[in-house]
Amino acid sequence: MNIRPVDVQDWLITLSRTLSPGYVRLIFVNFGAALAAAVEEGLLDSNPVRSRLVKLPKSQPRQVQPWEAARVEAVLDQLPAEVRALGVVAATCGLRQGECFGLRRQDVDFDRAEIRVHQQITLQAGLPLPALPKYQRTRIVPATTWVLEELAAHLDRQEPLEGALSTGPSLGGLLFYSRHRKPLNKNYFNTHVWRPALDAAGVPRGRANGMHALRHTCASMWLEGGVSIKAVSEYLGHADPGFTLRVYTHVMPSSGDRARMAMEAAFGQGRRPAEAAPIAGAPSAHETTASGGR
Repeated sequence: MNIRPVDVQDWLITLSRTLSPGYVRLIFVNFGAALAAAVEEGLLDSNPVRSRLVKLPKSQPRQVQPWEAARVEAVLDQLPAEVRALGVVAATCGLRQGECFGLRRQDVDFDRAEIRVHQQITLQAGLPLPALPKYQRTRIVPATTWVLEELAAHLDRQEPLEGALSTGPSLGGLLFYSRHRKPLNKNYFNTHVWRPALDAAGVPRGRANGMHALRHTCASMWLEGGVSIKAVSEYLGHADPGFTLRVYTHVMPSSGDRARMAMEAAFGQGRRPAEAAPIAGAPSAHETTASGGR
């Protein structure tokens, strides 16, 4: 058996013409595992997929489509009262679904108008349990008056879950939980809470309209409002600002738009041009008319 790195590269190029980058990567991983087994059996001297000459096709981030504000409000209005504030947190603070599920009373600073993202709720062996956020990146996100008022109203209706108030992953102080006083299960929530809210609001179901759409909308509004890509990346909990830029660059105002907005903000719009001062020695418009335009 003789498979050269150049053969593998040509094969990948052929696959890339008809298959998505993600699917090509999956095939490549399985193929590499088969060749690794062949090396162990003595059928190959080395694994050609590990050569520096072999390069996988680059995977392009899927372009997100943020919602209009009216759609956000329509869906939030259809959520049950006990989880309405959860939706507002996602839409205005950009938290992931599991991070919204994991929000606790001690994570909300009403005085500083901040939300501390210190944990998420994930399914572990089928059970919803607290864990550190994705990439183990805790962070602080600015909170609007709207979300703080919604959280205050939520606390008036429903007491946080009992337990020790810890800054590490825990259930004590949990704001959103099931009627059995357990953390929310994303599978149940998506099927029995989120999708019925979409139906009632007249929003089509589907991947693009999952709860993650609220996070995308929040990010796009930050960027359109002039928040730096570095700050947005930190607020979203991304590991790399470059990833944030690749995902949301198509919703950012162009440099030309920003330049125009900056000048219009400074000097206003619709001002009448100032009349030019007369040039010394030149005849006035009245004199030109009186002399027949000579």
